[in-house]
Amino acid sequence: MNAPSSSTGRRIAARPQIGSSDIALERAPRELLADRAYEELRDRIVTLRIPPGAPIDEDAIGQELEMGRTPVREAIKRLALENLVTVFPRRGTFASEINITDLAHISDVRGVLEGHAAHRAAQRITDTQRVELDELLVELGRGQGSDDVEALMALDAQVHRFIYRCAANPYLEETLGRYFNLSLRIWHLVIDRLPHLFAHVHEHDDLLRAIAAGDAARARVLLADHIARFECEVRAVL
Repeated sequence: MNAPSSSTGRRIAARPQIGSSDIALERAPRELLADRAYEELRDRIVTLRIPPGAPIDEDAIGQELEMGRTPVREAIKRLALENLVTVFPRRGTFASEINITDLAHISDVRGVLEGHAAHRAAQRITDTQRVELDELLVELGRGQGSDDVEALMALDAQVHRFIYRCAANPYLEETLGRYFNLSLRIWHLVIDRLPHLFAHVHEHDDLLRAIAAGDAARARVLLADHIARFECEVRAVL
């Protein structure tokens, strides 16, 4: 069959078609940049390097992270949904204020859902994740006697987020990640006054071993108790 032609007899070149794989390749870099912007901003906000109520300059963040405004804006939209930033029309974007009274509500949710996540993690952990679990146990061992508060909090966060992933439920992981971030902001307000931070972080040794052993019931109890005790200590110094 002859290719269609115009009235002048010239052949019309076929328009190149863009397949789904091409679209995915175009979107992937932008999505990766947005993820990087989100993680960087999230960590600055939850550790109070960006204090509550402080303005967030999209252009400055973009220049610092060497990316355009679009991925930064996408990150901010995500952070706004998680109540970590507040966007005021015509005023700008600010790190959300912290309401200490939220601690009990957040811990109430986390105690139930994180216990369930630990239960599922013990049932669903993969072989690849078992390797990561062993590495976390090594890190916990290295931290014996450490008084590096920031390193201990970072290790604590690493363990919690690892368990969320092992639970193999993206909705549960997303929900818990949001509440955990809100908890972290409150903890960092009193981090220098917590008397047993080292002991709390190293409770995760028993928890990880329960998950590795497939002891779902024990994993649930250990993590729920950990959250309850930590909330009591934070409340005591507020």
